[in-house]
Amino acid sequence: MLDKLGPLGIVGIVTLLAGIGVIAYANIVIAAGIALVLAGLGLVVKSLVTSVLQSFGMF
Repeated sequence: MLDKLGPLGIVGIVTLLAGIGVIAYANIVIAAGIALVLAGLGLVVKSLVTSVLQSFGMF
């Protein structure tokens, strides 16, 4: 999976996890909520990209 993201994607994931870690240091419940929102957003984006690729016949 990491080879498909490229270096910029890996830096983005590390930054995302670091940000959630900083928030978790202050308040674990808020960090858990933010993590769930980001996971849901990721699933929606993946679904949209898959749909667009299917409409072009690429997937």
